[in-house]
Amino acid sequence: MLALVTGASSGIGREIARELVRRKWNVILVARRLDKLKELKNELGSHAKCVRCDLSKLEECKKLHEVMQPQQIDMLVNCAGFGQCGFFDETDLETELRMIDTNIIAVHVLTKLFLQDMIPRKKGYILNVASAAGFFSGPKMAAYYATKNYVCSLTGAVREEMRRRRLDIKVSALCPGPVDTEFNDVANANFSSKPVSAKYCAKKAVAGVLKGKMFIVPSFKIKSVKFAKRLLPDGLITRINYSFQNKKK
Repeated sequence: MLALVTGASSGIGREIARELVRRKWNVILVARRLDKLKELKNELGSHAKCVRCDLSKLEECKKLHEVMQPQQIDMLVNCAGFGQCGFFDETDLETELRMIDTNIIAVHVLTKLFLQDMIPRKKGYILNVASAAGFFSGPKMAAYYATKNYVCSLTGAVREEMRRRRLDIKVSALCPGPVDTEFNDVANANFSSKPVSAKYCAKKAVAGVLKGKMFIVPSFKIKSVKFAKRLLPDGLITRINYSFQNKKK
C-alpha cells in the first residue's frame, strides 16, 4: 500500500509518515524543505521516497499529481499548511494569500485529482488535516479558521458523495486542538492550553481514516468543545474564541 503525505518535513505530517511505515505502508514524502525530507527518508529506509514541492503554487500541485500518476496512490494525506495570528486588518495580505493557496487551493486540487484516480478502482483513503478551528469562527486568526472551515466542509461533502455511490473511498478530516509542532512559531503565537504530541495525533489520525471516520478529534477536551457548540449561541462561541485566541499572542 502506498501513501502520499504532504507537509511531511515536520510536525503531524512527519509523524503520520512514521505511523504509516510502522503499519507496513510505503510513503512518498512531499514538502518544500528537501533537506528535512531526506533526513526522514534516511530514517524510514526503503519504505520512503521524497519529492520537493511548493504546494502554495497551483502549477506545482498539478505537476505533483502528474508525476505520481504512474503509481497507484492508495492514500492521500493533505497535511501541508500554516497559520497567522493577529487582527484581520493588521495581518499581512500576501502571507494570507499564500496561506489560502496552501491550506485551501492545494487541498482542493490534490483531493480532486487523486480522488479521480481512486474512483475507477472504487477504493482508497483521503485524510485532510484540518483543525478544531474548522468548526468555529476565530477572531485573531480569522483567515486561518476560515481555511480550516473550508477543509472540514469539503471533506464532509466528498465523503457523503462517495458513500451515496457505494464506493469504498474513505474521506476523513483530522481536527486536533493544539499540537506540539512548529505551527505556533510560524503563526507568531503561543499555546494557550497544553498541546498533545504530534505522535499521538498521528496515531489517532491513521487509525481514524482507516476506520472511515469523518471527523477525527484526538482529544477529549476538543470533543467537549465541539459538543458545546450545539448548545451555545454562535455569537457567544465567537466571543469565547476571541478570549482563547487573545491569550496566544
